[in-house]
Amino acid sequence: MSAGKLIVVTGPSGVGKGTLLQKLLERYPDRLIFSISATTRSPRTGEEHGREYFFWDRAEFEQKRDAGEFLESAEYAGNLYGTPRQPIDQAIALGKIVILEIELEGARQVAQSFPDAQRIFIAPPSMEILESRLRDRSTDSEAQITKRLHHAKLEIAAANEFNITIINDDLAIALQQLEKALFHD
Repeated sequence: MSAGKLIVVTGPSGVGKGTLLQKLLERYPDRLIFSISATTRSPRTGEEHGREYFFWDRAEFEQKRDAGEFLESAEYAGNLYGTPRQPIDQAIALGKIVILEIELEGARQVAQSFPDAQRIFIAPPSMEILESRLRDRSTDSEAQITKRLHHAKLEIAAANEFNITIINDDLAIALQQLEKALFHD
């Protein structure tokens, strides 16, 4: 049986993390699983406990967090979010490669709580290309795009904290590099 491991993937909004990871999952559905986060926010229409998130009330979440049951946790917009350790440990024990797509601060916490995790940073070829990808998505206001680009500069400055940086210029090449990082290192 292959050894399981935790892969932490970080990169700025609009860099193509979701697209790359979805393509990987389609190629290796039996080897890869995505980590499921926990949250105190209410489920949105169509979301199920244990599928999109583990939906816990604040008291349960805080009790688990205080007991050290999370790899990382944070508060956003009045709700708590975190990555429960137990499902990841179980999947790794079964030889699975667990993918945790997370923002920079969470990745830094995971580096402390799970030092064996392989950390991969997905970078844009340039800030100009990142800006054009964000604009092409047509999902953000001008103010949101400006904020995302500012945040991207801070994230890119931290790329050297990661084991590997993959520049997502050409999707096929970036996908090959990601596969090599997951299966051959």
